Amino acid sequence: MRTVILRRGLVALFAAAVSFGVIVQAQAAETLRIGYQKYGTLVLLKAKGTLEKRLAAQGVNVQWTEFPGGPQLLEGLNVGSIDFGVTGETPPVFAQAAGADLLYVAYEPPAPTSEAILVPKDSPIKSVAELKGKKVVLNKGSNVHYLLVRALEDAGLKYTDVHTVFLPPADARAAFERGSVDAWVIWDPYQAAAEKQLQARTLRDGTGIADNHQFYLATKPYAEQHPEIIAALVEEVRAVGEWAKANPEQVTAQVAPLLGLPADVTLTSMKRQGFGAVFLTPEVVAAQQKIADTFYQLKLIPKPLSIKDVIWTPPAAAVAKAP
Repeated sequence: MRTVILRRGLVALFAAAVSFGVIVQAQAAETLRIGYQKYGTLVLLKAKGTLEKRLAAQGVNVQWTEFPGGPQLLEGLNVGSIDFGVTGETPPVFAQAAGADLLYVAYEPPAPTSEAILVPKDSPIKSVAELKGKKVVLNKGSNVHYLLVRALEDAGLKYTDVHTVFLPPADARAAFERGSVDAWVIWDPYQAAAEKQLQARTLRDGTGIADNHQFYLATKPYAEQHPEIIAALVEEVRAVGEWAKANPEQVTAQVAPLLGLPADVTLTSMKRQGFGAVFLTPEVVAAQQKIADTFYQLKLIPKPLSIKDVIWTPPAAAVAKAP
């Protein structure tokens, strides 16, 4: 009798556990977790709240998490703490090389002036060629990593001709300010802040050598299981981007307090940014493949990559709506 009761109890406990697991999975499916950085269209989308309103009708909540840079954001995506995020063009390459189960979803137009190699205002360095043997600080695996490689190549130098120091933006700025490095490779709004507040000089930006696309990425399981949510998200990103492009002053007034930055710094960043998210084209995939090949040749990633294998295919209805 006791055995029967025990078995019934175990069956009931197992059923409850299964039921609880289903509930947890349902709750997870009802929350879209987005990673963003201190710049870009996702900051604007978060501020406007239009995505939350749209997805609420589908029973989906939105959760936002800020990251200091693209590599950190994609690590969050890789370990499953977020479902979707935005980074520059280099972080996805390092993440794919590390085995992250991600898909490229969409991209923003080029913004080559929104990243740069900076030197202190009183630095004697006047050209990229003069960086030979110097200390250059940057966030490893970020969009500016490729900018540095291309700028050195364009100046007739090898990547190994400089001493790279890898630090996240806040620590990199501190090193730059105290003079412990000779140059800083950085993106907006940190770039604009250094220009305005420290009078840092631009040695070279991405013009002519790096497109500096922003890419929207999702975990492969989430994108495949919730294509309609991803499509709606891209549509909202595109809409807020078009609004921002037409209203830079209004955007600045709204976003500067959220970023904790002065209005002039925020406005400069916004004007240099590319707006208008679209699904990936063969040309953009080819450009991203070139970046992956470059890093493999430099032995910065351990294996060759195929970018076309990690491109999300949007629903036909979403493609029809796209510009």
